[in-house]
Amino acid sequence: MTGALDELMMARALDAARRAAEDGEAPVGAVVVSADGEVLAEAGNAPIGSSDPTAHAEILALRAAAGKLGNYRLAGATLYVTLEPCAMCAGAISHARIARLVIGAQDPKGGAVFHGPKFFEQPTCHAKPEIVKGPYAEESGALLRAFFRARR
Repeated sequence: MTGALDELMMARALDAARRAAEDGEAPVGAVVVSADGEVLAEAGNAPIGSSDPTAHAEILALRAAAGKLGNYRLAGATLYVTLEPCAMCAGAISHARIARLVIGAQDPKGGAVFHGPKFFEQPTCHAKPEIVKGPYAEESGALLRAFFRARR
């Protein structure tokens, strides 16, 4: 069941990424799903439109999910994200106690899970999710490449 749910939720995250791109934002999308499979929140990148440097898709989705549950800890939840999270987002994922992190495209330049500081491998990391290289990695990467190619 997890494989099918992972595909479905990553497709939903990709839709959120496409909507972000339509708004002129970097096309990154995120979806938070509870342990019982309920979609708690979804978001696309919005730092430009909101004039908020912390308005990454992951942060917005985590905030909305926490607000919905009335609890900043999202124990048992899975976060689906189309791009490898940065250090800021990895920190928020840890503080939220996300159980599973499903990642689309890797980000050698700004990512902090497989690259850079490898946040979840640090001894000071409080909570480490199960990390899954998810479906739609190629589609996620292609969406980002096309977005930035059009802006050069």
